[in-house]
Amino acid sequence: MNGERSNRYIRVYGTLLEVLREKGGEGPAREIMREVADRCFKDTPERHRVLRGGENAAEIEVAWARNNLKVAGLIDASTRGVWRLTQKGWETKVESLEEARKIGRYSQITKRLRQEEGSGEDEEEGPETEQESPDLLEVLLHLNPEGFERLCQLVLRRAGFEEVEVTGRSGDGGIDGHGVLQVNELVSFHVLFQCKRYKGTVGPAEIRNFRGAMSGRTDKGIFLTTGDFTREARLEARRDGVPPIELVDGQSLCRLMERLGIGVRPRTIYEVDLSFFEPFGLPSDT
Repeated sequence: MNGERSNRYIRVYGTLLEVLREKGGEGPAREIMREVADRCFKDTPERHRVLRGGENAAEIEVAWARNNLKVAGLIDASTRGVWRLTQKGWETKVESLEEARKIGRYSQITKRLRQEEGSGEDEEEGPETEQESPDLLEVLLHLNPEGFERLCQLVLRRAGFEEVEVTGRSGDGGIDGHGVLQVNELVSFHVLFQCKRYKGTVGPAEIRNFRGAMSGRTDKGIFLTTGDFTREARLEARRDGVPPIELVDGQSLCRLMERLGIGVRPRTIYEVDLSFFEPFGLPSDT
C-alpha cells in the first residue's frame, strides 16, 4: 500500500466510522456510501468517474473500506442494505497508518482462511456494495409489470395501508394505484402510488409528472421502483412548496420485503470473528 493510498484509506476508514456514529450507529448502505464519498472525494476526479460496470469510482473505494471494516469486526452487515457499527466500531477511531494496516491484515487473514476451507472464492474478491445480495432484486426485475404492481399492492397492505387497489389505467399520469393510511382513529391519508420496474434511474421529470397526476386528488404520493433515483429526483421529491413524494428505491423495497417477510425465508449464517481471537494470540500470518 503506497503512501497516497494509505492516507486515502485512513481517511475513508475514519470518515465511514464517523458518519455511522453521527447517524446513531447505522444507516442505509447507499446513503452512507454517498455521504462518505462526498466527504472524502469532494472535488476529485474519482467522485465523478464512472467505471465500466456503471459504479462510481469513489463509492467503490468506500465499499472496499467497508469490507475491510466489516472483516475487522467494526461494522456489522448482517442486515441487507444496512451498515451498522459494532461495539468495537463505536469505540475505534482510525487515525494512524498502523490502524489502517491492522484492518487490512484482518482482511488478508480472512481471505486465507476461506481459501484453506476450499470456499472457491476468487483471490481478489470485489467490494460488497449495497447490491451485494442481488437475489431478491433480480427476482423483482424479472416480474412482469402487472405482477410488480400487484406485489407493491401486497407490500403496502402489509406495511399498514388499507383499501389498497391497483388501477394501472393507461393515460392516468402514471398512477398505478391508491390506498388509505390510517394514522389513528381521527386521522387518515389518501395515498396514490406509482410502480416502475426497471434497472435504470428515475429522474426529476418522472417525479414532476407523478405530482401533476396527483394534483387535486391527494397530497400524499409514493413512488416505488426496482431501480434508483437520481440526486435531482430526490431533491424534486422534497422540494419546498409542493406536496412531498415518498421514494422507495430497489434496495429499500427489498429491505422492506425482508422486514415484512414477503417472498423470503430467514436463515442463520455464522462468520468467524477474528477480533475475538486476538487476545488469545492469533498470529498475524495465520
